Amino acid sequence: MDWKIENEYFDQGIKIICGTDEAGRGPLCGPVVAGACILPAGVDIPYLNDSKKLTEKRREALYDIITEVAISWAVAEATPEEIDSLNILNASQLAMRRAIAKLSPTPEIALVDGNVARDFTLPTRTLVGGDGLSPSIAAASVLAKVTRDHILVTLDAEYPTLRLAKHKGYPTKAHYAALNEYIDEYGEAPDIYRRSFLKKLHRT
Repeated sequence: MDWKIENEYFDQGIKIICGTDEAGRGPLCGPVVAGACILPAGVDIPYLNDSKKLTEKRREALYDIITEVAISWAVAEATPEEIDSLNILNASQLAMRRAIAKLSPTPEIALVDGNVARDFTLPTRTLVGGDGLSPSIAAASVLAKVTRDHILVTLDAEYPTLRLAKHKGYPTKAHYAALNEYIDEYGEAPDIYRRSFLKKLHRT
């Protein structure tokens, strides 16, 4: 992955560029997590790519490298309640803004994965497929994905019936079966679920 996009801004005299991306828009439960990252200009991080194209082992290794070499990095989340209230797109944007707000120094521009950038307090550039184009966004995507996976593993220990560590909250057949099993035992889905995402839940 090259630095072509970031270099356009460095050539204009902009020095502090961050990338931001989210993980967890599709799952039925847990937060949506955003990462934000400022990398040293031109730093070479082997195998850095869109987190979805990496193995879990590779993501974990990259997470350690990114958090070590980054000028600044942060993660933030939006809760299931916020997702239900705002909708998943707006909640994802909120998580991104929260992550960027934690960075120091303050970025001069944010490269945002996707085609939407709402209510940011700094200049932004959206990039569809940005996590495969920009090292800054790719780094943010790894931070977000690894952090969210760790959250789901922690939740798995609290709710073993749901087997969250296996499917990470995504709407798989096995997840729906586990959720139905949980509801049969406890009467309703736990608060970690996004109520607006359970409309397709079939109860027998």
